[in-house]
Amino acid sequence: MMSARDLLDALNNADEDERIEAKRGSEVGHSILETICAFANEPGLGGGRLLLGVARDELAPAAVYEFVGIAAPGKLMADIATRCASEFNLPVRVRMEREDINGKTVLVVTVAQAQPGEKPVYFKKQGLPRGAFRRIGSTDQHCTEDDLIVLYQGRTAESFDSALIPDASWLDISSDAIIDYRQSRREANPDAEELRWADEDLLIALGCARREGSALRPTVAGILLFGQSTALRRLLPTIRVDYIRVPGKDWIPDAEHRFDTIEMRDSLFRLIRRAQAAVLDDLPKAFGLPAGNSQSRLFAQSAGASG
Repeated sequence: MMSARDLLDALNNADEDERIEAKRGSEVGHSILETICAFANEPGLGGGRLLLGVARDELAPAAVYEFVGIAAPGKLMADIATRCASEFNLPVRVRMEREDINGKTVLVVTVAQAQPGEKPVYFKKQGLPRGAFRRIGSTDQHCTEDDLIVLYQGRTAESFDSALIPDASWLDISSDAIIDYRQSRREANPDAEELRWADEDLLIALGCARREGSALRPTVAGILLFGQSTALRRLLPTIRVDYIRVPGKDWIPDAEHRFDTIEMRDSLFRLIRRAQAAVLDDLPKAFGLPAGNSQSRLFAQSAGASG
């Protein structure tokens, strides 16, 4: 998540671009909603951010932006949320972060790219095609009939797990998780050709990463299968395994100590093994001494274990 200061620096270095828009934000005008619509629609963009509470010095020869603040940030946030939920053909859920800088309140609005099956996003009152917008460079452009064809074609071109995640980068991929995958693949087929590929090529071939310009960015599948623990918590916070251990055979044998919970977050390959290991560790063990053997053998028993 880029901070308001980071966004202001980016604006002063390179002005507005396809992913960053600056507005004074004194009210929720139609221009703000058009930008939200464009960020949600543009294919391959991964969404974008609006920085509200800033103004550009129109007399300066180069891009010079400064914080001017928002007088009523709470009302502005409520208005954005309400209008995004009611004025488009489907609710658009944006993420809003309020920041106080040098006594001035600014707002960072992050817009995620809509799923392919949800596009085009458009204003209900205007209808199609004029009510839909695309993000072209630093501008919001009314969609044409040709633009709608592009957006509708995307409905069958991309599944959820192949979609890019806003704010995700190659740094969120765990090299240890890739090593684990290679080891498992080697055990299944030592001659698999993908074992000779570079990590980047491997994840692209698996649909776990995609090139966007010069950058390589992970997909939803990439973060699930190869993401670092910090990336999983930040980008997919609801993806986890909760393992509940209940002592004895009754659900609440002791009101003071009802159960223990283990929360597990990891890349999917490791997460499955951790969950299996936790269950196996809790199974009671018994041993036997078969006739004619000098060593005992351990047996796992399922009776009396709950999870």
